[in-house]
Amino acid sequence: MNLLDKLERRFGFLGIPGLPRILVGFAALVFLLALLNPGYTSILDLDPAKVLHGEVWRLVTYIFIPQSLHPLWVIFALWFLWWIGEGAERAMGPFRLTLYFVIGMIGTTIAAFFFGSNFSNGMLIASLFFAFARFYPEEIMYILFILPVRIKWMAWIFAAVLIFGFVTRSNSYRAAMIAAFANYLIFFGPGHIHAARHRRDVSTRRKRFEEQSRPETESLHKCAVCGRTELADSDLEFRVSSNGEEYCLEHLPSAQTATPKL
Repeated sequence: MNLLDKLERRFGFLGIPGLPRILVGFAALVFLLALLNPGYTSILDLDPAKVLHGEVWRLVTYIFIPQSLHPLWVIFALWFLWWIGEGAERAMGPFRLTLYFVIGMIGTTIAAFFFGSNFSNGMLIASLFFAFARFYPEEIMYILFILPVRIKWMAWIFAAVLIFGFVTRSNSYRAAMIAAFANYLIFFGPGHIHAARHRRDVSTRRKRFEEQSRPETESLHKCAVCGRTELADSDLEFRVSSNGEEYCLEHLPSAQTATPKL
């Protein structure tokens, strides 16, 4: 029994059933309030300085702020969050999903205070997507409702974009990425390490087997005169002479009785 199993047995009651639906519902509410009152999201974002001045609700409310307030984008983003969140909850269970999300929030908060800058929930939602991709790599998503793409390929493309940003962008971006993906590393890092070790062991065993195997393919028949085998010419026919030697028909001794051997 690993640590997560022990935590779930002891604190499983702390899991929040339907967490993805709660996230989507509050995000939709924030979007509507932002439409009615432009600038409303400024009182919800993760601002370390204002948190230190007593606005502690920002430690939670920032996770409900949409990345864009364009209606079409919000509709797609909320549907996507619902889809991946529900899938992750089915695979992980309410407690593990709640713990996964809370660890990501804690990491993001620590990074925000360390750099003293506002951090969004973008990386946190991205970590949830990678959890979904871990469980459902063959699931198909239709881009623009037309182009079918497997989730595993979307995850690889997204990972490449994140790595490029990690290399080229600021330290705050790097910190946000590392902090938000701490949950993924904790939950799935050991599995990736185990899989890598397994692939290495399989490759080592295969290489050792190939080195011990004979490099040349052995033939079944070989002419005692010319040395040709069925590997050289698949149409060759062979006979076994009474002296026990094997000959092709061209070099078969005419004075000896031979037994056919194809």
